Amino acid sequence: MATPRPQSSNFALRVRHFQQNSPQPTPFQLTAYLCSTSSTDPDSKDLALQYGFRVSDHMAALNIHPNEASVTAISRLAAAKGDGDYAFEVVKTLVDYQVPPRLRTYEPALFCFCQKLEADKAYQVEEEINNMGLSLEEPQIAALLKLSADTGREERVYNYLHKLRRSVRWISEETGKILEDWFLCKKSEIGSEGAKYDVGSVKESILRNGGGWHGLGWIGEGKWVVRKGNVEPNGRCCCCGEQLDCVDIDDVETEKFALSVAGLAMEREVKANFRAFQDWLGKNANYDAIVDGANIGLYQQNFAEGGFSVLQLDAVVKEMYTRNGNKWPLVILHNKRVRALLENLSSRKLVEEWKANGVLYTTPHGSNDDWYWLYAAVKLRCLLVTNDEMRDHIFELLGSSFFIKWKERHQVRYTFLKGTLKLQMPPTYSIVIQESEKGSWHVPIVCNRDEETLRTWLCITRPGACEEGGKTCEIDDGPCCKSPISEAGENGNHEKSNDKGTSMTESGFERLKLHKLEQTFMKIEVYIRQMTAGRMESQGMLPSQTDANPQENVSVITLRSGTVIVPPIQENDVTCSQKKKS
Repeated sequence: MATPRPQSSNFALRVRHFQQNSPQPTPFQLTAYLCSTSSTDPDSKDLALQYGFRVSDHMAALNIHPNEASVTAISRLAAAKGDGDYAFEVVKTLVDYQVPPRLRTYEPALFCFCQKLEADKAYQVEEEINNMGLSLEEPQIAALLKLSADTGREERVYNYLHKLRRSVRWISEETGKILEDWFLCKKSEIGSEGAKYDVGSVKESILRNGGGWHGLGWIGEGKWVVRKGNVEPNGRCCCCGEQLDCVDIDDVETEKFALSVAGLAMEREVKANFRAFQDWLGKNANYDAIVDGANIGLYQQNFAEGGFSVLQLDAVVKEMYTRNGNKWPLVILHNKRVRALLENLSSRKLVEEWKANGVLYTTPHGSNDDWYWLYAAVKLRCLLVTNDEMRDHIFELLGSSFFIKWKERHQVRYTFLKGTLKLQMPPTYSIVIQESEKGSWHVPIVCNRDEETLRTWLCITRPGACEEGGKTCEIDDGPCCKSPISEAGENGNHEKSNDKGTSMTESGFERLKLHKLEQTFMKIEVYIRQMTAGRMESQGMLPSQTDANPQENVSVITLRSGTVIVPPIQENDVTCSQKKKS
């Protein structure tokens, strides 16, 4: 990501910033940079442009080869003058000097074309960025999305919305405003050609993509309803009631991931041994959970009498058996560990029981069982029980583009509190931009608060977008949803015009006041809970005492195979919606 330019007019600060980003600059390069930073100041803009282009001419006359920083500075000067064509041409000269451009090098031309609504030229800059192997970030995608919206190119808007989904987990408030403006304008009401899809095909696309999006285009026609609200801990949108997905990597990424793991394992393991495991797994693929046996058996065993705890491992095996609907998980364990357990009379019966139930796979001598349990979890697309954060150099070889997303969806962490097992299942939903089977969108906004339930989401829906058996979906206002955002202003704070030109009704203002009052009571309720927790600590609970998974009631996981994993029902389990009803 490009280093932000200092906004201060302090001369020394600007010089220091340039020297840090451009080692050994020439006086010409430094002057060009200073002129480019001054071109944004209305008081010094004309003088900065005059001297900046004079420096550029001197560099060309003296045959001084420009570096990336000086070309970026000249491109900024051209963009400040409103000449996007020259800004783009200057960037292209870097190829002649075999100097690789950066994303910031293209920004002046791109933003200039976007501001002047020169769409085709802006798209050419984007194509050049892609050809150079660079990736757009949120500011550039947002600018192109706004350009496409302002010029009525709805298909481009759809594509850039998906680029945002792939690039960032949540968006800034400025980008959120761009999306609001698009969905509230008249141009957004027309759907794609053939915008009604069979529900089955849409669901199939979402499943193939790993959940959270289908990518088929705009679904439905008519006005969009844009709301701002929150998402409950169980993943239910408070505005429209839709359930958000826990997003996985798609089929293509999964296959590539499995091949990458297998390829790296082959380089480090005895090929015959790992191939034998692949063949065995192909014949025994009916597992919904993989267990890292060594990680669990050695958990918290760093004390004098500590060793390999077979009881801890058995507790995890039995718990996963129960959660998976009486279906045994697969435990990966090195043969050295298994031999030691079989020599111990107290654990031999348990190991033999595992073998009889097809629970145990023993990795051969000299192998690293990490490759085995990781490959099995990826290949079978199932859960992986381990506290291993997989930060070792061997995992770094896999890259982080989708590894983090995969871990979030598949890794089950655990702890033992006074001998009692507690599992931390994957989250019930992912905090990413999501496109539902009904054609609606849910977009998370950047949040500076620790409590995730306080994050604001854009809920964007339109009724009847996707039909099933002649029935259209109905969109109702949820219990903690803000009023729909109008074209005139957010949440109806400004006058909201209808077809007859009448202003917002008095009942609309009453609803808005009621909503604000409800928000205030919610904040008071959170404060009371915090005060109550503090009082309990003072009455005997230790500050370090671990809470037994406060979100245990929402740890329901649906695997891609269709298996639903439900935790044991506790007597005090109360869902978020039940609390509200009471």
